[in-house]
Amino acid sequence: MNENYKRIAKNTLLLYFRMMFTMIVALYTSRVVLKVLGVDDFGVYQTVGGIVAMLTFVNNALAVGSSRFLTYELGAGNFDKLKDTFSTVLSVHILLAVIIMVIAETVGLWYVYHKLVVAPERLNAAVFAYHISVLTAFITITQVPYNSSIVSHERMGVFAYVSIADVLLKLMIVYLLTVGTYDKLKMYAVLLFFVHIGVALFYRGYCVNQFKECRYSLILKKDIFKSVLSYSGWNLFSSTSLALCNQGVVVLINAFFSPAAVTARAVANQVNLAANSFVGNFRTAVNPQIVKQYAAENYEQSRKILLESTKFSYYLMLMLCLPICMLADRLLKLWLGIVPEYAPLFLQLAILTSLIDVFSQSFYTALYAKGRIRENAIISFIVLCTGFGLIYMLFKIGFSPISSAIVMFGAMTVISLVVKPFLLVKIVGYPVKPILKVFGACFRVSLMSTPVPIVAFVIFQKYALNDYALFVIMISLSVLSVSASVWFAGLTPEMKLLVKQLIGKVIRGRSKGLSQK
Repeated sequence: MNENYKRIAKNTLLLYFRMMFTMIVALYTSRVVLKVLGVDDFGVYQTVGGIVAMLTFVNNALAVGSSRFLTYELGAGNFDKLKDTFSTVLSVHILLAVIIMVIAETVGLWYVYHKLVVAPERLNAAVFAYHISVLTAFITITQVPYNSSIVSHERMGVFAYVSIADVLLKLMIVYLLTVGTYDKLKMYAVLLFFVHIGVALFYRGYCVNQFKECRYSLILKKDIFKSVLSYSGWNLFSSTSLALCNQGVVVLINAFFSPAAVTARAVANQVNLAANSFVGNFRTAVNPQIVKQYAAENYEQSRKILLESTKFSYYLMLMLCLPICMLADRLLKLWLGIVPEYAPLFLQLAILTSLIDVFSQSFYTALYAKGRIRENAIISFIVLCTGFGLIYMLFKIGFSPISSAIVMFGAMTVISLVVKPFLLVKIVGYPVKPILKVFGACFRVSLMSTPVPIVAFVIFQKYALNDYALFVIMISLSVLSVSASVWFAGLTPEMKLLVKQLIGKVIRGRSKGLSQK
């Protein structure tokens, strides 16, 4: 178990290095792109991209299934089955990519021409960006099995190194957008497309060279295809509802409000996604171990890793949630200069929703490892589609765009705190008591850690500190407050001992290095 935790810690650090580098560049590039494109063109690009993303929701279902089966076979140690699984999964993704391109260039294109809210003089640029988005989607869909293989083998360092090249290329895009007289929206779409191609080609070359199972054969094993399709078919329900609640809501906001409202939601989501990447990187590092332990029939170890990692995921998100919620308006102003209307409220509600969603994402891994997601897919589909319908009705009777974020917060609370724990007990066989202990630990840490940052924020605002000073103070206080609360109220004695051992090992290693010098 200690070796597993050490591997998770190492991979998490590599992914955090990747995230910190990409996030800093992304915050800068987003500000410049918004300024160069303008609020309306930026909103148009988000909308046409949202339409394509909504059409690729089937890919999200297959992606989860692909990753699960590849990781499971790797954990079970069956190479022949692993090789057949990869080739079958890639064949399915190629077929899916072709089908989605046909739908996108017929039904989707009709929507862009006849239903998209865009200034007439910008329709041509919007259609061009849409075509490029469809091509990008084709590359993304066929890339899934390769990325899943890298995660299954826990080669997280590859993601870190490639991300450096990726963000450097995007910095070059920002520079090119600021010079010349060509159509900025068209150029932005084209340049991003070439970046996607370059990154995809590198990952594919790496996988073929490093992993023997990634050498593609044109086969479609019926038994594997049936298993993946059955698993993905049920996951399609939840993917459909997620597409409605993410990209579908973007289209609804565009239909009922101006493109500026879409931009407000988009910029808020970008900050939220950056915050989510902290937890996402940790879960990417830990999930393969949960699945591999389950495949090897080490059920107790799999359960223990999942429950402990759930708490740590929550603690990491809480550290970010506190300062972002308090400094939302200042953060967006510092980042963008001009803050779109509704953006701060969108951001606050989005980050709170992500905090609750930690439980849903973590608990899902147990269902994912067992390969039994039917009940979760059906119930999540019902809850989220009900939320989407409610959003439509609220917009119809005149509620503001913010109502969509409030509804999604309520829907995610039901899924995370009621649906997922119930399914863990009934399907995977988790005892109720350990799950309640996870909730209890997270509640105690939240209760202990929030008063100090909130009181400090109220006090320091009176001194009219500049934004940079206030950011440093609030982030530092939030990290220290949550860390102290985690140590005293959120860790088991066993985890405290492991943390002490890891810290001691780092200190001893550093002292040894200094003495050798």
